[in-house]
Amino acid sequence: MQMKRTLIMGALMLGSALAPAFAASGPVKIVLPEEADLLEPCMATRSNIGRIIMQNVSETLTELDVREGKGLMPRLAESWEQKEDGSWRFNLRTGVKFSDGTDFNAKDVKYSFDRVMSDKNACESRRYFGGMNIKIDVVDDTTVDFTVDPVQPILPLLLSLLTIVPEETPMEFVREPVGTGPYKLTDWTPGQQIVLSARDDYWGEKPEVTEATYLFRADPAVRAAMVQTGEADLSPSISQTEATNPATDFSYLDSETVYLRIDHNIEPLNDVRIRRALNLAIDREAFLGTLVPDSAVLATAIVPPPTLGWNPDVKVFPYDPEQAKKLIEEAKADGVKVDTPITIIARTANFPNVTEIMEAIQAQLQEVGLKVELKFVEVAEHEVYYSKPFKEGRGPQLVAAMHDNSKGDPSFSMFFKYDSEGTQSGFSDPKVDDLIARASAAVGDERAKLWSEVIAYVHDEVVADVLLFHMVGFSRVSERLDFKPTMATNSMLQLSEIKIK
Repeated sequence: MQMKRTLIMGALMLGSALAPAFAASGPVKIVLPEEADLLEPCMATRSNIGRIIMQNVSETLTELDVREGKGLMPRLAESWEQKEDGSWRFNLRTGVKFSDGTDFNAKDVKYSFDRVMSDKNACESRRYFGGMNIKIDVVDDTTVDFTVDPVQPILPLLLSLLTIVPEETPMEFVREPVGTGPYKLTDWTPGQQIVLSARDDYWGEKPEVTEATYLFRADPAVRAAMVQTGEADLSPSISQTEATNPATDFSYLDSETVYLRIDHNIEPLNDVRIRRALNLAIDREAFLGTLVPDSAVLATAIVPPPTLGWNPDVKVFPYDPEQAKKLIEEAKADGVKVDTPITIIARTANFPNVTEIMEAIQAQLQEVGLKVELKFVEVAEHEVYYSKPFKEGRGPQLVAAMHDNSKGDPSFSMFFKYDSEGTQSGFSDPKVDDLIARASAAVGDERAKLWSEVIAYVHDEVVADVLLFHMVGFSRVSERLDFKPTMATNSMLQLSEIKIK
């Protein structure tokens, strides 16, 4: 009997020695710079919302893997193919449930797209499908066809931004999102916290993070200190000044471009000489290593360098205040009202040192003779200035913003930023409209060539914006976590990618 017991205990001990160790699990606290004003799924392309709910609560048909460089991957769609007529067929995953217990099927996909495109709401993700006519046919519960005019060769990539909601979701914005993701919203106390809890019935792999509490602090030094003292576990955005501990602080290539959107419709900004003067008046180099990370890249396009069609022949405007003054005087002599006050509209806590950067730009523009005012607003009000319809009777405005494109293709930027019908376009130019339409429908080398042409024309001839920096981000991660940020981290922070040591 004693021998039998010994053999059994030995077998148990051997089994436990050979078995893989169970992964740790538990809650985390994440401190962010901006509070979410909404948790509406179709607004998840806005960074302050997307970094909470995108792929955590609300999932998409496809997903671009930037962490391991695997390219476009299945999410709620298991596979897809382009048919001979140019349309796309998506085969959906089975056995998926929304957090309210209802089953996911093809009708939800069609409804989600129709809801995004509806005029009964202001869904931000609508802008990525501008300039297209899209018809969706439900073939059966697990099959859906997309017919697009003009044909879109990257439609599966575009659908990585279409968040799926149940067919029963109202057309109006919702406060409590229902999704297919690994988490559900369990608490939202405005001004204090948002809590996501892991779902027991999630279709995919169980994440190690069981609960995520989101806290909000505008000051990057405060966010960094909270992680250092254990009040929080992760801050995806701190300043370079605070990033001093190699064990916890990480820099990462950001997909965000900081720029000033110029409203060409209002004098004196409707004169290209004034738009050139704005660009010549700013000493971009002086910001590097001071208010902006020294590894940031001076921008010549609204998209970062890894993007298809990025044009290395387009050069940064030099710092030439004397030439800026000359252009302003020329415009004044021709009757342009150059003394009209121009207002910079900036978003509070949009990125580290935003206040100091905008104050410095204001001073540089004033030094060349322009009258410039500076106004900071919260994220919801900022959107009113940033997107159409623009207010009637407005004065000349420069809207300071960060634009994210981590998808590798200009289609995620160009139409809504620069087409005449684009929701955030500050001008109308038929040549730009034509180039964007042709580039969007092209493939291969021709696609890259046309996007390169768009980038050069918008920068050199139209002088559409004051492009500033392709940013580098800094994060602080508790030593109890195994997590490294990616270029998508600022706009989408997937809890499933966080491991607990």
